[in-house]
Amino acid sequence: MTTSLDRDALLIGTEWRSPATDNVIEVISPHTEEIVARVPEGSVADMDAAVAAAREAFDSGPWPRMSPQERIEVVARLSALYAARLDDMATLISTEMGSPISFSKLAQAPAPWMQIEAFVNIAREFPWEETRPGVLGGEVLVRHEPVGVVAAIPPWNVPQFTVLSKLIPALLTGCTIVIKPAPETPLDTYLLGELLIEAGVPAGVVSIVAGGREVGEHLVRHPAIDKVAFTGSTAAGRKIGAICGEQLKRCSLELGGKSAAIVLDDADLTSVVEGIKFLGVMNSGQACVAQTRILVSRDRHDEVARALAEGIGSMVVGDPMDPATEIGPMVAQRQQERVSSYIEIGRQEGAQLLTGGTGRPDGLDTGWYVQPTVFAGVDNSMRIAQEEIFGPVLSVIAYDDVDDAVRIANDSEYGLAGTVWTADREAGLGVARRVRTGTYGVNTYTMDFAAPFGGFKASGVGREFGPEGLAQYTEVKTVYLGEPAPAGDA
Repeated sequence: MTTSLDRDALLIGTEWRSPATDNVIEVISPHTEEIVARVPEGSVADMDAAVAAAREAFDSGPWPRMSPQERIEVVARLSALYAARLDDMATLISTEMGSPISFSKLAQAPAPWMQIEAFVNIAREFPWEETRPGVLGGEVLVRHEPVGVVAAIPPWNVPQFTVLSKLIPALLTGCTIVIKPAPETPLDTYLLGELLIEAGVPAGVVSIVAGGREVGEHLVRHPAIDKVAFTGSTAAGRKIGAICGEQLKRCSLELGGKSAAIVLDDADLTSVVEGIKFLGVMNSGQACVAQTRILVSRDRHDEVARALAEGIGSMVVGDPMDPATEIGPMVAQRQQERVSSYIEIGRQEGAQLLTGGTGRPDGLDTGWYVQPTVFAGVDNSMRIAQEEIFGPVLSVIAYDDVDDAVRIANDSEYGLAGTVWTADREAGLGVARRVRTGTYGVNTYTMDFAAPFGGFKASGVGREFGPEGLAQYTEVKTVYLGEPAPAGDA
């Protein structure tokens, strides 16, 4: 049986081409557990064709040799086309991975478009070429040139957000790029491919080949790839980083997190609960920046834990296409089983279950759902406090004083995000300066695309967004300028 979302081609070299094999990916609704689309599964041969097209376009094509302004104009056209399809993009993402449609319309689709706009503005002011006075006399020319052929591997949880964080700076700097979407979420990239062609991206510059781990590793190892940009688990990131290290290949890795929200004693409880209801379980808890460790003083532990349990426990769980839904299903059965296993681990470790737990919520006969869960009395050494669960599971942890809170927040292999909640902004800034994470918030958390995003420690290498994110896709060349030789006699 075919569906309206079925596809029979791959985007190779900015052109739709027939795949090398008849293998298909079945995209399954996390809510109904039914097939919603079938698309080609990219093979090693397809990936080789995509890399060859990208290599040829970089080495001989016009894209890297255009002026930055010419590339900006193409990306600006893409931005306008993307803005007109936000609702379509949101619907596709909710269909394929189960993100609540309210979240898809708030973030899954609009945030990628905002990235495009931000990067275009950054590119207009970027110092593509500058002359400096040399210390030894004369002048030095410093140029930012494209890094080359990029392999981009986004995850399934925020597929457009993560793919555009790689695609747009790659395009603006003059790189060519091969994208391997996750097999769970290929549908949104088909719409993206159509928009890229309509925007006028030249032949060879972009390929999109969905596939599994074998095809992804082949892409990473391919000798014609100059840089790998990956978002995903820390375990996968370590492997990719090792491969790139062997080949001295550039890489940027945006990896896992286990972020802590520190609640100071003067914080307003209502604001804390409302903030953590979003930041702790956004996208049904499938977010690397989720604030899943809630650090509270011993004096307020029970009060805050009860309020959080009431707030989290009252969230609407159900059909991701229902605008009232706040928590949707996990992306796949394996993810449902993983999250449920961590809830059992929390019970066994002696944490106090205040709300949620394993088992499908009442009223849902199908779907890979997990009840939003809050544990209290958690020790930071427990697995539920140390390991990334990637589901709607929060741990409330008591601290003795602010120094202890900072110590607990830093007692993690991760360092991606975090927040502090307080009535005293200066006190909050003091905490922010001490917690070792790449991003942080005082009474809020967001990603501003004018500023760099990325992690410390096992949360990754490199930065996305801002001028720093654009620069990740360039090599820096220095040209020493001597005085011109005297003109010879005519």
